[in-house]
Amino acid sequence: MAYLEFNKEELVNLEYSLEREILLTNRAGGYINTTIVGCNTRKYHGLLVVPIEKFGNERHILLSTLHESLVQHGQVFNLGISSYGKVYEPRGHKYIIDFEMDYASTITYRVGGMKFSKTIMFVRETEEVLIKYTLLEAHSDTKLRIKPFLAYRNIHALTKANAGANTKYEKIQNGVAFKMYDGFPTTNLQLNKAGEWIANPDWYYGVTYKEESRRGFDDKEDLFVPGYFEVPIKKGESIILSASTSQIKTRSLKKRFDDEVAKRVDNARNSFEDCLKLAGQQCVLKQNNKYSVCAGYTWDYEDLRYSLIAIPGLTLFNDGDTKHFEAVIENLLTEKRDRIFKAGNEPDLPLWLFRTMQQYIEFGAKPEYVWKKYGKDLVAILDTYRNGERDEVMLHENGLLWCKKDGVPLSWMNVCDKVTGQPLTERAGYQVETNALWYNALCFAVEMDKEYGKGKLEATWKRTIQSIKNNYTNYFWVEERRHLADYCDERGKNIFTRPNQLVAAVLPYSPVEDDIKMEVLRAVKRELLTMRGVRTLSPKNPLYKGVYEGDQFHRDTAHHNGCAFPWLLGLYIEAQLKLVGKSFAKQARELLGAFEEDINIHGVGSIAELYDGDPSHRPHGCISSSVSVAEIIRGKYLLNKIKK
Repeated sequence: MAYLEFNKEELVNLEYSLEREILLTNRAGGYINTTIVGCNTRKYHGLLVVPIEKFGNERHILLSTLHESLVQHGQVFNLGISSYGKVYEPRGHKYIIDFEMDYASTITYRVGGMKFSKTIMFVRETEEVLIKYTLLEAHSDTKLRIKPFLAYRNIHALTKANAGANTKYEKIQNGVAFKMYDGFPTTNLQLNKAGEWIANPDWYYGVTYKEESRRGFDDKEDLFVPGYFEVPIKKGESIILSASTSQIKTRSLKKRFDDEVAKRVDNARNSFEDCLKLAGQQCVLKQNNKYSVCAGYTWDYEDLRYSLIAIPGLTLFNDGDTKHFEAVIENLLTEKRDRIFKAGNEPDLPLWLFRTMQQYIEFGAKPEYVWKKYGKDLVAILDTYRNGERDEVMLHENGLLWCKKDGVPLSWMNVCDKVTGQPLTERAGYQVETNALWYNALCFAVEMDKEYGKGKLEATWKRTIQSIKNNYTNYFWVEERRHLADYCDERGKNIFTRPNQLVAAVLPYSPVEDDIKMEVLRAVKRELLTMRGVRTLSPKNPLYKGVYEGDQFHRDTAHHNGCAFPWLLGLYIEAQLKLVGKSFAKQARELLGAFEEDINIHGVGSIAELYDGDPSHRPHGCISSSVSVAEIIRGKYLLNKIKK
């Protein structure tokens, strides 16, 4: 029995099965995403989804889905399933008896005396999906039909039947090729066995995505079906389909499939830890020999702040992968240099790099090596604040950073009202986490320069460091709440109980003493901690929204005003282990282990972006979030380390 497996009773219940999604990637920006029964419920779902360089490397769905059928004695048994409003047609899920996900995704069907399986994989760093169809049992001659549904659109869009689409096809070796619009790649569908292609071009109107309905978005599109393959299949025989942007030699298909299996079989999803490991690896992308982090599947791209927070957990603390850690950092410091070194909307972003480097050293990198390789850039980052090169932030005489830009959110709590464009979570002024990161960055750089550099930084920054130390607690401590203010502006302290103060409690160099750190942890435990992450606002606050539901405005309002984020749990656990030590290990284990209960819902085998702040803490957002996965991995690493 596979670790991730669903039985017939679960699969035929659409209320259950349509809430569970699979994600397979090629680790180069392409993905497969659908539900465990193969019914697409989001506009982001598809079987061959790839980035297109001509369109800014944004992801596009070429092949939306495949509907398979088995034919015996002239009777057709449809195994596919799609939604048209409230009607599902065909209803192939009724034949599914098993789904499992280990090194690949496999669905098994039972149709009378026939037993049939379908195994799907996305070839690594290649825009090719391989599907292996096997007729496990049969008592009569059987044919397999495979019907492709083409979308050819951006993942954020929906398509409609139109006269501009190129609905012609080209015959290729054991298959057919399509290219519906100029600028798009060709979709090549090829079998390892010669079969008949029966052209029957038609548009299927009104395909409906229920998750888009629930989210208040347009939910219907038209998909083009050019025809179908028909190929005889014998008992015990396997037929392999390649869906690719490149033509392949079909005689190599079986070997290609077997080679992919061999690469994965020892790296399958056989445990919670295996799932985390693979989920983390899927977030690190290689495109044009450059490495980056996908913030979340399937609609997020790269987020530099999240990249810096996540990359230690995705690589170092996941599988000891220093190569990809350094490759991602190198890409950030070269290709994304302007975002880090020049003005923008993320005053804290460059400061997270210092924390990332500290974690590299904590993992085992030699401090001298780290400073020699990255020190020049770290010093240059500090200078951008001192020299006033960032119009979103100003260094004040008190040593603190004042973050303000009219109408622009300047922190990770950056959701805006889609109508007015104004931030839904106002935090302009002295931000508690940004100034803690600022102090940590300065102290780290000065100490590293003393040990491994020229020792000149201290003279430049000594006064600023002392000013922060003298002023931070006075500005942020809220005596009546017994925790730190979230930010301070012209009106004074914002005393909302939020999780951003955790940053001050966890950093190696902190502007607050241990007694205040403990008060922060008590406040977080008292009002923000859940078994699925840390809430973004206390339930005691009248602005608190405990459920992430409704249209976009209501979801956006709840996003940073009550939703629980798993990545914040990494900060909380690290701070507790530092301050309390082994006595916190049992609770840390419970907090981290709780996510195993959710490993087979929402995104099967991964960790969601966020959860309802209210019990029962339902998952929402991206089905696989880089920072969620990374910080759970890192939390488990820290827990294992303290036990040794």
